[in-house]
Amino acid sequence: MQLPDSFVNEMNDFFTRHNEVPRDGFYESFDKVPLKGIRFSRSKISSAQQETDFLGDMNEDIKPVSWCSGGYYVNNEPGGRDPLYHAGVYYPQEPSAMLPAQVMAAKPGEIVLDLCAAPGGKACRLGEDMHGKGILVANEISFERSKALLRNIERSGIEGLVILNETPENIADRLPLFFDKILIDAPCSGEGMFRRDKNACKSYMNYGPKVCVPLQESILEAAHKSLKEGGSIVYSTCTFCVDEDEYQIKRFIERHPEYHVKAHPEIEGVTHASEGSILPGSMRIWPHLSEGDGHFCVHIVKGEEKDLKSADELLIKETVGLKDKSAEAALSVLDEVLSDTGREELLKGRFVSHGTGLFKMTFEEKLFRGLKVVKTGLYVGDIKPLKSGKKVFEPSNSIALALSKDAIKEDSYLGLRRDDDRLTKYLRGETISVSPEDGIKSSGTIIVGIGDFPLGFAKINGQTAKNMYPKAWRLI
Repeated sequence: MQLPDSFVNEMNDFFTRHNEVPRDGFYESFDKVPLKGIRFSRSKISSAQQETDFLGDMNEDIKPVSWCSGGYYVNNEPGGRDPLYHAGVYYPQEPSAMLPAQVMAAKPGEIVLDLCAAPGGKACRLGEDMHGKGILVANEISFERSKALLRNIERSGIEGLVILNETPENIADRLPLFFDKILIDAPCSGEGMFRRDKNACKSYMNYGPKVCVPLQESILEAAHKSLKEGGSIVYSTCTFCVDEDEYQIKRFIERHPEYHVKAHPEIEGVTHASEGSILPGSMRIWPHLSEGDGHFCVHIVKGEEKDLKSADELLIKETVGLKDKSAEAALSVLDEVLSDTGREELLKGRFVSHGTGLFKMTFEEKLFRGLKVVKTGLYVGDIKPLKSGKKVFEPSNSIALALSKDAIKEDSYLGLRRDDDRLTKYLRGETISVSPEDGIKSSGTIIVGIGDFPLGFAKINGQTAKNMYPKAWRLI
């Protein structure tokens, strides 16, 4: 492909100065077909055997991504019409992009910020690692991109989360010294995306390093103000530009000498910077040395690293108050499908209303007052008034995707095989039929899924299930 002259000059200078990275094959790598990948959800898949079984069902080879647990290379375009994708069982993600969240290794009980979160792949992985037992803030400064972030997070079914549409500076002003860990997948010149995105070269010419470097610097400064002592930042880009990568972090540490780079054990396919390099301990994925697009990643710690887990003191300990009319209306419907285990899990937290919407909160909502909130907590459903004056509850699809099969009554769960044509009909929003062999109750609310993985709700009447799958999510 035709690469920008300024980029070629930049890389020629890099290879001349840093002969530890071979030049041979680098430019030729941009003519190769971009690699595809998927990452299985750590909250929905419990074993490597399940992963390999699903890959077999998808007619894919078993080829793991070495730097990401649950990550695999695939040959076919993932997602789209696949019911497993709609159930949040896997997330389509470029293999190199899987590295930063793996490096961060979020834990239950932590307060974590994904500062540049759209489209959501990294935020979903962070939430899975936290198991709903912490506070995850996923921020996206672009309102349009925050919509995609919302959809992907809802599909994942993760709890303990708030989505913001804010500037890093506003977050820092409102929440100083608040976070235990911050992930910055920084906006960059995108050199690593040249072979994947036909518009990347054009974007590079308009928004190259001169534009990106000061923007990245301001984001890092805001993150510094938001981060607790003993916390850490994982900074990543998809560019080869050392001014946006190694030198950006070197300048940051010079301004804030309390930070140091945390080196990680070497991983196959990842080039680890050694002593004597620009930034020892930083990591790169080179497209001519590994199977992935160009990527930079570094883990820096503020002072002495601590196991903070600061969310514990902010989490709501009580259960949902059943005297709340909205909670009563919701539970009257959800009790039709929830097992004792599912009901117990749902009641851990507090229900709050926004308009007609009902949300389950596991942390205090007031923490984020003064910030632009796209979504807070788990969307349970809507309380809608009838002409008679009564109110009815319509469950959201988010709640179905947040449930495990064990949380659902056996006679209220229609788990369909992958080759069952009713799956496609359901995802299209069509009415589907049931038979006595399905073992489903004859009336009321049920949940439809693929195998053991819920997809959404339906209303059953005899041998007919009326579809409740959201219109915006349906196959066309």
